[in-house]
Amino acid sequence: MTRRRVLAVGLAWAIGCSAIVTASLGQSSPAPPTIIRSQSGLQMLAPVSTEPRLRIVLPDAATPDSSIEVLVPEHVTAVKQGSATAEQLYLFRPGSEQDAPAWRRKGPALEYQRTLPGPVQLTVRATLENDGVRFLYEFANGSAVIFSMITAVTDPRLTGIFQDVRLERTYVHHQDGFDLLASEVPERLTMPLEKWLPARALASFTWPVPAERREAREGGLTHYNKSRAVDLPFIATRSSDGTWVVASVSRDAGNVWSNPELTCQHVDPQMPLSPGQRAAIEIKLLILKGSLNDALEHAVRQRGSLK
Repeated sequence: MTRRRVLAVGLAWAIGCSAIVTASLGQSSPAPPTIIRSQSGLQMLAPVSTEPRLRIVLPDAATPDSSIEVLVPEHVTAVKQGSATAEQLYLFRPGSEQDAPAWRRKGPALEYQRTLPGPVQLTVRATLENDGVRFLYEFANGSAVIFSMITAVTDPRLTGIFQDVRLERTYVHHQDGFDLLASEVPERLTMPLEKWLPARALASFTWPVPAERREAREGGLTHYNKSRAVDLPFIATRSSDGTWVVASVSRDAGNVWSNPELTCQHVDPQMPLSPGQRAAIEIKLLILKGSLNDALEHAVRQRGSLK
């Protein structure tokens, strides 16, 4: 992908992580959400909502706990062959009943399908495992369009014990070990929140490291780019009590980043998609009681199995 196209896609991704707005389906007596439990005690449920949103509940926590919620996806972005412009085939918009996912259970998984412009058929599947959730996006291109890039953006949003607005507990990994994602912005710890936010903290993986450490964007948004690349498409956030780690890992990604206001984790892969082709991408959200090294071990071990 050219540098120009990379920038277009990066800009499309950066609009993600907008605020969650819960919408009612307008039903007088909505059915209770489907709840799946793993042997480790993790729970996964799809709240009654028009949003493509899943909630992950820690063992022994109350079912209403919403400290880990994931939009699957927040948006689907593509670039047509010969174009440098990223187009959104789908964008989450709260309150639209027409876009409400029809979740169905398949063993330890919840899944739904959506037809995108083209048409492109999208199947979304979230499989609960003992150490987290595996998110799968399967695309089937029924159009004559060649997409040089398509991606579905998984958007985990952390609150409660995982919220980390100052990015004091959110880490990436370099060749020499762990480092805070925002370690090169020490002033974030003391500056007023209204000056720190809105912000995005980013670190390159396969994409070139941006020349500018800070980039002013529209709406007062600031991008803080790490000066060195990570060696793994991986972000981990420790809980405030140091007991749990939530981490995201993928097989490949251009960069990794977070919106600190929502403590979201982005390790979104992308791929080409030709007419008549089927293709898939996956992300694993690790949820572990343990250390950063424990999360890294799980990530390294499982990364090769991700699509």
